[in-house]
Amino acid sequence: MNVILKQDIPSLGNKDDIVLVKDGYARNFLIPKGIAINATAQARKVHEEILRQRAHKEAQLKEE
Repeated sequence: MNVILKQDIPSLGNKDDIVLVKDGYARNFLIPKGIAINATAQARKVHEEILRQRAHKEAQLKEE
């Protein structure tokens, strides 16, 4: 199952990474604890838009 991480996990990945984990690990640990969300098509679109907006803001700050 692909999940989007909401925080850094040393053995798994960094915040905003999309990682492949076993279904049970995602359903029983990551998602209930709020560490990750299921990477559905809708969630991926929202995630990409958030990353695009963040990159745009960072580029504007660097120009100033």
